[in-house]
This record gives sequence, structure tokens and C-alpha cells, in this order.
Amino acid sequence: MHDIVIRSGTIVDGTGKAPLSGDVAIDGGRIAAVGGKQGPGKREIDATGLMITPGWVDVHTHYDGQAMWDPLIAPSSWHGVTTALFGNCGVGFAPVKKEHRGALMDLMEGVEEIPNPVLAAGLNWEWESFPQFMDELDRRPRAIDIGAQIAHLPVRVNVMGDRAIRREPATPDDIAKMRDITVEALRSGAFGFTTSRTDSHKTPDGEHVPSRDADDYELLGIGQALGITGTGAFGMNSDFDDEEFELRWIRKQAQSTGRPVWYLLTDRYADPQRWRRLIKATHEMRAQGLPVTAQMAGRPIGVMMGIGTALNPFTVRPSYKKLESLPLEEQRRRLRDPQVRREILADVPSDAEIEKLAQFRQVVAKKFDKFFVMGNPPDYEPGPEKSVAAIAAREGRTPEEVAYDYILEDGQYLYFPVVNYTTGDHEPIYEMLNDPACLLGLSDGGAHCTSIVDSGVPTYMLTHWSRDRERGRKLPVEMLVKRQTSETADFFGLSDRGRLTPGLRADINIIDYDRLQVQKPELVHDMPANGRRFVQKVDGYEATFVAGTQIYERGVHTGALPGKLVRDGRLGEGLRAAE
Repeated sequence: MHDIVIRSGTIVDGTGKAPLSGDVAIDGGRIAAVGGKQGPGKREIDATGLMITPGWVDVHTHYDGQAMWDPLIAPSSWHGVTTALFGNCGVGFAPVKKEHRGALMDLMEGVEEIPNPVLAAGLNWEWESFPQFMDELDRRPRAIDIGAQIAHLPVRVNVMGDRAIRREPATPDDIAKMRDITVEALRSGAFGFTTSRTDSHKTPDGEHVPSRDADDYELLGIGQALGITGTGAFGMNSDFDDEEFELRWIRKQAQSTGRPVWYLLTDRYADPQRWRRLIKATHEMRAQGLPVTAQMAGRPIGVMMGIGTALNPFTVRPSYKKLESLPLEEQRRRLRDPQVRREILADVPSDAEIEKLAQFRQVVAKKFDKFFVMGNPPDYEPGPEKSVAAIAAREGRTPEEVAYDYILEDGQYLYFPVVNYTTGDHEPIYEMLNDPACLLGLSDGGAHCTSIVDSGVPTYMLTHWSRDRERGRKLPVEMLVKRQTSETADFFGLSDRGRLTPGLRADINIIDYDRLQVQKPELVHDMPANGRRFVQKVDGYEATFVAGTQIYERGVHTGALPGKLVRDGRLGEGLRAAE
């Protein structure tokens, strides 16, 4: 008799094979049998009309801090994620000296918009080295599995102190120490090393992050750690301002270590063809046997703007700014006052004032053709008719009036796709999803608390790309499941999950595919220090299992906490699946 038998479901096993009907049996936290009619179970679940998939393996999150205070790792776990990997984009909290704790919290706030007061209240700092950080994570109960990468910024600050903050070049001795720290982290189970080389990542003071201008000697020197241990992947976020330079050192990194190198791939309004050049170069390197991969997002990365968000079109206006410190409901009440409305709408900053703003804030202040109404369920592929500018033209109002009145509606936010929307649709993303040199990631779970919530992307991959898309081609559900299960697991060497295969971990989602739907994002106060963040709820997950233990039933946590810290244990084995 099996422990659990999930009966008569549509099985999408994570391998890319076509769905099949049948049972899935679980014994001892592992999958015992898949397909056909299985024997009796101590517990039996009727999955007639439901889809059975592996749990999602999300390899690009920022739960470095939240993993210390939230055993659920929500909202990712609400969306069927059973393994989450953090330490991305070069930011993290280990190693750390006591005098550098504030700097690391500032960097996390500046890069990933997780407020410093939240981090200060939520982190106990009972570690200094990266292995001690891992041990602290290991001690805490949680619902899903987590894994960590070691990040460049804390390593650089740990070794170089203020010289790192000033972005001074690393000396050979600095590089050797950073390499040793990285080796130590990899041997303690880190899944790789990540760095940031983009102008969009800045400190709260507006300065570039310490790794922004690191030279190739530093990058290659630290990267040697992966060759020494034979484990881990080297990840990077870059603007590719100097494409030749970046591609040259990426090539050297992959050649010298034999380890996978990945970078974030997006299209951008300022250079719509950049992603095609980069993916072409990636294919050329892969044809030479080099393990180089582009990590891409399954939908545009878009900022939401409304009451209580980090930005909206009116945050640059003094008459609006004086209300921002009020509680949200009081803000909304005051903003509904006709006199306040007139005052704010009349308070238009001059072109000269707008030009003084950072480039992104300039866009937010005036690009109303780039802002879209979201609705519920939210539309992440809006046509031009849903832009604020188009609505204003149709209704004979100013764009400012349309934007103001829309964000005053309860829970409504304007949507500004920052990247991956240069064509006004999802066709470039469609091409990336069909490209074998691309790895699905960039959900950014846990980050950008009051501007972005993309932790629901795993759900969106099914709802939008296989079922609901209206403005272009769709994709097979079995391919979309594979993209976020076996492919992501294999890339980082998580060989015990990602497929519904006998002997592997029973990380499983049971999904009502017809009812599956992401909900409108909402702002909640549920973080330490009463911190505010966006969450996104979901309907349609009938059950989620981690290692054979049910953690959710129809969106409600069962109380079970079977999750653990996963350590990379492949010393010397290499990433065969990625290579």
C-alpha cells in the first residue's frame, strides 16, 4: 500500500513529453510510480479533471532576508514554487563583518527595494561567514526548499571595506581573498556566484554598487573558485555597454573553469536589437562547447504605480509629496477631495525640473503612452488602446486626469513595462522561450516590495502562454512546465527534483487548470517593522506537496513545514545537464 495515491489526473511530468492520464503514487516522500492504475494508498486524492505537475523550481529570487522571518516564503509558495534559489544580482548578507551590516542592508534596499527598516528588524545577524549564514538558514523551519548563491557585493565589502564602496580596483591580494571566500561558500553548499554590472543597481544615495566597474581581472580571479571546486554557476546582470568586453570575459570564464556562466537577457527601449546580438553571441559560444546561457523573464518586468507605491506620475509634484507620509487610506481620502485633485493636477513640473530627475523618474513623470491600466485579472500584454494616453484621447481628458482617477480606485495600479516590451507585445519573449540557449528565471520573488511583484510568474506561464494569450502565438503546456521544473533544476544540479519520475522527490502541484488565475496585485503590511509590500494571490492550486508532505490545500497552508536548505553537493561532479 502506497502512502499517497493521486488518482486519475492529467500528468504533465516535467520532461516535455505530452500529458498522459493516470495515477501518481508517493512513498516515503518520493515518487513511487507515475501513470496507469496504481494500487491502494493510505491516502487517496481524486484528481479527475485536474493537472499534476512537479513543483516549480524558481532559480531567481531575492528571499535572502525574508527566508529568516517567513517560513512560507510567500507569495512564491502560493504559486506552486517548491524550491527557490536566492543570492542573485550580486546582493546578499554573507559574509559580513559587524561594521558592514548597515552597508549590506543599504545595498539590498538600493538594488532590490527591500526597505532597510524591514531588514534591520528581520535579521538577527547571528553569522559572519557564508557557511555560518547557511547554517542559520538550515536551522529554521520552512514550507519549501531554499538554496543560496554567494554574492559579489558582500564579498567585496568584506574584503575591501570602504574601498569597495568607493569602487576602487581590487588588488591581486583582494582578488585572492575574494576567491578564497567564494571557494569556502561553494564548499558549504552555495550554488554559484553572482555579480551586478548595471547602472540600474544603485545605493540609496544614488551611487553605483561596488561591483559595477569591477575589471576582468577581478571577475576572472573570483571565478577561478568555481573551477577549483568543480561546482556552481557564475551569474551576472549587465547593461552590456561594452558588449565586446563583456562577451570576451564571459568566454574566458567559461573556458577556464568549465562551469556554466549565465547572464540576464532582456530587450530594452533604448536598444531593441541588443538581445538578438547577445543571444547570437551566446549560440556561437555554445557551438564551441562553452556552457553559456541567457536567463530570461516569462513576461515584461513592469513597475506598478498607484497609492502607496514607490513611484507614480505624481510623486514628483510637491503638492502630492506632502501627502505621501500619511496612512494609505488617509492619502486616498485626501486625494478624493476635489480641491486637492485640482491642486495636484495643476502642479505640473516644468521641463527643466523633469530634466533634473533621474532618467527613470523622467519617464514616470510624463510618458503616458507607456502606462497601461491593468484590470483584474491583470493584463500583462496590453494593447495600445489600454494606455493612459489612448484612454485620455478617447475620453477628451488629459492623461494626468485619467491616471489620477484610475489610481484612486481601490486597489488599482498603472502598469509600466520597463523591459521586454519594446514591440508592444510579447513576441520577443516568445522567441526567447523557444530558444534552447535561454533559461527561464527572473521572477525576483521577495524583491521590489512597493513597485513590482513577479513571484506569480510561474502561474502566469501556464495561464497566459498556454491558455489565455490573445495577441499572439501560444505554447504547449508540457513545454512550459518543463521550462520551470526539469530545466531549472538540471541547470543548477538539483537532480533529485523537477520531474515526476520514480525515485525523485515528491514535490508536486495539483492544479485546476481551467480555474487557474493570478489575481490583481495588492499592497499589504505584513513584514517586520510593519513593512509594506506587493503580493499577488492566485486561484486554482488544489494542492502543493513538498517531499510528499502537503503544504497547501486550495491556497490554505496546512501548517506543515517540510522544507529545508538545499546545499549543492556535487563537488567535482560538474553540471552535466547544463553542459
